[in-house]
Amino acid sequence: MGRPAILITGADLAPAALALLTDFDIVYAGKTPQLADIEALARRHNPVAIIVRYSGVNAAVMDAAPALKVISKHGSGTDTIDRAAAAERGIAVTAAVGANAAAVAEQALALMLAGAKSVVALNQRMHSGHWDKATHKSLELGGRTVGLVGLGAIGRRFARMCHAMDMRVIGFDPFARDLPDDITPVDLDTLWAQADVISLHCPLTPENRHLLNADTLARCKRGVIVVNTARGGLVDEAALLAAVQSGQVGAAGLDSFAVEPMSVPHPFHGQPGFTLSPHIGGVTSDAYVNMGVAAARNTLAVLQASTQAA
Repeated sequence: MGRPAILITGADLAPAALALLTDFDIVYAGKTPQLADIEALARRHNPVAIIVRYSGVNAAVMDAAPALKVISKHGSGTDTIDRAAAAERGIAVTAAVGANAAAVAEQALALMLAGAKSVVALNQRMHSGHWDKATHKSLELGGRTVGLVGLGAIGRRFARMCHAMDMRVIGFDPFARDLPDDITPVDLDTLWAQADVISLHCPLTPENRHLLNADTLARCKRGVIVVNTARGGLVDEAALLAAVQSGQVGAAGLDSFAVEPMSVPHPFHGQPGFTLSPHIGGVTSDAYVNMGVAAARNTLAVLQASTQAA
């Protein structure tokens, strides 16, 4: 018998992570694997673990791998994994919580600043030969209120950045405990009404899908800046487009989208007021290593516990 296999739903894994997995055969699914590709590889190699970088894992993938013991997310969000199906089959689901917190929080900061300072629009104007000093005014963030939805590792790190800029930080998270003094907990109605900037840092669940929609956006301050580095499904994209076009939303900085990769063309393409990035908030050299090592360690912990139980 050969060594047990671990399936990576991606084309690579950090060398530091691979160094922890030398007792296993590593199988890669490629750069852009689809569920059907992952299922076929699961059936062929019967892995004991799947480390999820791209795409996801559904019940069919699990059933194709009878030896599967753990699905380990290379990141913090597990919404692409059918957790209910995993629980039914006794398969553990883990996440590299906090491993990419610094990277994603920095991306949120960049998108917030881009919206407040019109960085993209002014850059384009400058490259076209314009000098808009006499006609442009940016938004000063010091003294403004930022509302955070989700106060986990990423939200708290972003809160510290905003606090350092003399922003007032309010936040909503029904599961958060022991909040630092620089975050004032509020309900969502208060957050919509008071925030000059809204930044999303929560997982996507059936209950909060389209959390930002036509109704909630209408209850926000006119000119609010919206930042989403979490999951695209949290935002009703048609409602956000309409809100930006009407001026109800002053700027939107988005790193995640309802469908990824984005369709081409997309309604956001070419629209003033939108700063877009291809879900790369957690994609830095440091985060790549941190997430890979955390995912590998989570995988090993489950497999070792399973062996001991047997």
